[in-house]
Amino acid sequence: MSTRAARLLAQLFETSPLRLVSFRRFYIGSVAVALGYTMQATVAAWLMATLTSSALMVALVQTASTAPSLLFGLLAGSLADIFDRRRIILATQLLLLTATATLGVAALFGMLGPVALLAGTFLIGSGFTLYLPAQQASINDLVGRAELPRALGLGAVAFNLARAVGPALAGALAAWVGSGSALLTSASFFLVMIVAVRGWRSPRHAIPGVPETLLTGVQSGLRYARHSPPMLALIVRNLSFCVCASALWALLPVIARDQLGLGAGGFGLLSASFGTGAIIGALSIPRQLHRLPLNTVVSAGVVLWAMATLLIASTHTTALALLGACAAGAAWVAVLASLSAGTQSTAPAWVRARAVAMSLVAMQTSLAIGSVLWGWLASTEGTRVALTVSAGAMLVLLALGYRVRVSMGDEADVTPGVQLPELALAVEPLPDDGPVLIQVEYQIDPQNRVAFLNAIQTIEPTRRRNGASSWRVFRDLGEDGRFVERFIVTSWAEYVRLRTRMTITDRQIQESVAQFQRPGVAIRISRLIGTD
Repeated sequence: MSTRAARLLAQLFETSPLRLVSFRRFYIGSVAVALGYTMQATVAAWLMATLTSSALMVALVQTASTAPSLLFGLLAGSLADIFDRRRIILATQLLLLTATATLGVAALFGMLGPVALLAGTFLIGSGFTLYLPAQQASINDLVGRAELPRALGLGAVAFNLARAVGPALAGALAAWVGSGSALLTSASFFLVMIVAVRGWRSPRHAIPGVPETLLTGVQSGLRYARHSPPMLALIVRNLSFCVCASALWALLPVIARDQLGLGAGGFGLLSASFGTGAIIGALSIPRQLHRLPLNTVVSAGVVLWAMATLLIASTHTTALALLGACAAGAAWVAVLASLSAGTQSTAPAWVRARAVAMSLVAMQTSLAIGSVLWGWLASTEGTRVALTVSAGAMLVLLALGYRVRVSMGDEADVTPGVQLPELALAVEPLPDDGPVLIQVEYQIDPQNRVAFLNAIQTIEPTRRRNGASSWRVFRDLGEDGRFVERFIVTSWAEYVRLRTRMTITDRQIQESVAQFQRPGVAIRISRLIGTD
């Protein structure tokens, strides 16, 4: 049996992304960061409870830890797309290490007060917020597209394992050696990632021309999501799932205490069961995504979560509640890990970290809003009613959004298009000059006009998500068959970036429109810049 198990483990390792040295080191570092962060959050909450009797101050520890993701999440994505991700990871780990160790030393010497603890927790939450998009987007640089679902599944295993082990380890250390020493121990975990990426060279994804600023980077990311139907579908499914799933997250302690009559140990058992299900789900996701479409896997996860929530809402039996929590954990990972794989496979390299950040912000916002909504309903109508309504709402949203289908992106959707020829310019504009008006003139024969007008509508999303602020097609009243596509870009620097952002799919769409051009007549492109 031991030989057979060893052979099975060897086969799994041969097909796992962990066989790649660079990914293996990065993965170990990611596990350590997740452990350090969850341990710090647990110790901080316990430490606040010993520093003050105010329930509000204790609750504010969680707020200080999660608020940075809502405040800085989009900026973090923009930062990870514009600057070197390796340096961002190193800088954030140094911040996490320093801030956590400072809290630990202050606690050891009795110099830590409630306000300082909240400030330190907020700083640590900010560092983790800046780290996460860079870490997630870097996975795509370390593994091939075929191995991306498996690599993200391993990431889900790591995070859920850390969420299960971290609080328990933190509590044991705090009871054994004190809260200050527990914080210093959690700080040491951040050193692992520093060592892991010290010799790693992240690939450069620099866009020619003037780099984006953080603010314009956020605007570009939001514009891309707005005009990318696949990305928009992923975000909508994320929002609709998390706002309903937040009911079980928010009410799990109440379920353990009031519905099942369990103490703190019982609540820990429910949480452990959820974490076990999450690990099982994470291990099965790569195989499911290989066999089934992404939309099927996500929809099945949504239905499983709803059924698990209904089971927990309807039972007083601990064993059934544990079964429901385990199923909910598997469903949680099935939905969010699959949506994460879809996000990373759909977004081109220049906007990938921003896409990850938008998904994280959507999840955190939904959980925050949903927790308030379901908590209010549970306080007025009872926990069972809140859970039942949340499960029903999830199924209704799934049925209403049956047309919002999510899918994995193709290689052509993210691969840059062919190298464009250099522009023949009499005078090179300055980066901030603009706006820039682009005119593409077509000559279309009468028999091709309807097909041409239908085809050219597919160009609009590609222009807009890559940088165009407006787009329209005009028909020449003085020359029959002449059509002009016009779009405006805010500056010359943005136009240079637009040209380099085009993917193979974008080029194929343009070629499908160009085939309707009148034979023997070249398509004419004019570039005009605004003048004062």
